[in-house]
Amino acid sequence: MLRKALIPIAVFIIVLVALTFGETVGTQMLRWLNHLTGLVIHNFADVWYAVEIFVRTHFTKIIIALVLTVPISVWLIRHQGEKLARGVSTRKMAIILAIFLGWLGAHRFYLGQIGWGIIYLIILWVFAPLVVIISLIDAIRYAFMSDDEFPAVQS
Repeated sequence: MLRKALIPIAVFIIVLVALTFGETVGTQMLRWLNHLTGLVIHNFADVWYAVEIFVRTHFTKIIIALVLTVPISVWLIRHQGEKLARGVSTRKMAIILAIFLGWLGAHRFYLGQIGWGIIYLIILWVFAPLVVIISLIDAIRYAFMSDDEFPAVQS
């Protein structure tokens, strides 16, 4: 059931990025990351402020992305339901989490390594770019592990 709930969220993000991509998202993303890494050390309210500005600036795109998300998600759930029921291997899910949410230590929490997840959050608070690099290293490490070696990583 959780996987079926994550599909609309993933589709929404993909559609929103696709709509925004035409407006030089690369430049805006680099400016935002520069702004974020400079201010995240002092105050997480700046992240909320950046999201608030994005929502105000791109409100129409967000509405279009939501409208497109519903039919795409319904189609995926109806036609790909059997594939969703099979599930994803723990290693593949850890790789995906390390790439997209590794800066929050999500892959470590997913693997049951709560202490390491908290360390990732502390590193994020102190120096955000370092935790991004570490999580990408984890993703690469997991990708090159065999399925036999991977259970040794889990707690």
